[in-house]
Amino acid sequence: MLILVIAALFGVCFTGLAYVLQQALRSGSEAYSGAYSQDIARQFEDIFLFIPPRRIVELGWTCFAVAFVTFFFIAGSVTSLRGFVVGVAVGSIFGALALRVPTQLLALLRKRRLQRFNQQLGDTLVSMSNALKAGFSITQAIETVVKDGENPIAQEFDLFLQQTRVGVNFSEALANLERRVGSEDLTLVVQAVETARRTGGNLTEIFEKISATIRERQRIENRIRTLTAQGRLQGIVVGVMPLVIAVALL
Repeated sequence: MLILVIAALFGVCFTGLAYVLQQALRSGSEAYSGAYSQDIARQFEDIFLFIPPRRIVELGWTCFAVAFVTFFFIAGSVTSLRGFVVGVAVGSIFGALALRVPTQLLALLRKRRLQRFNQQLGDTLVSMSNALKAGFSITQAIETVVKDGENPIAQEFDLFLQQTRVGVNFSEALANLERRVGSEDLTLVVQAVETARRTGGNLTEIFEKISATIRERQRIENRIRTLTAQGRLQGIVVGVMPLVIAVALL
């Protein structure tokens, strides 16, 4: 009888402890998911993709479920305990990796957007230089970019103008633009504009020189990228060739 009472008390204590732990983990998980999704959503908004945070969480958990089930049946089995444990372990590992799909997608989109922005920046500076020569102010020159330019540079400059119209300081709006885009070329432009505004420099000449510098750097980077791509292709061919020869000799 005493043993049954002790067992019952132990069961009640264990159940209570499990419930408390479950509630704590659930609360922590919800807090983490909320903060994570809000942060990712803000970063998506920086590249003008407005996705509800709830959708981002759903995407992450969907990727987790698909990866878990897929790799569970690839590596494990439901017919034996060992196979089940291995399947759960492998599925959990790949599921955890799949949870990072939203952040990896964000990184890819930001990289492509940045590349396109940098490609447009040289021509944009020439257009702004021509507008300044025609007697436009720097703000009016930016307005021509928003009107005639292509995305993403037109979107970013349009947001810059919107901020200045609602009372944000010109320098602060420039700093916000630089932070959002994260382009080294744009940083050079922002520094040049700020210096010219303080010292009265000739922005027309400055924009033309920066444009020429950007184009030359992009030409060199493209050349380097082409050469390294050729090297990678040669390495792949050299690595695969022994396997091809071995298969051919069989």
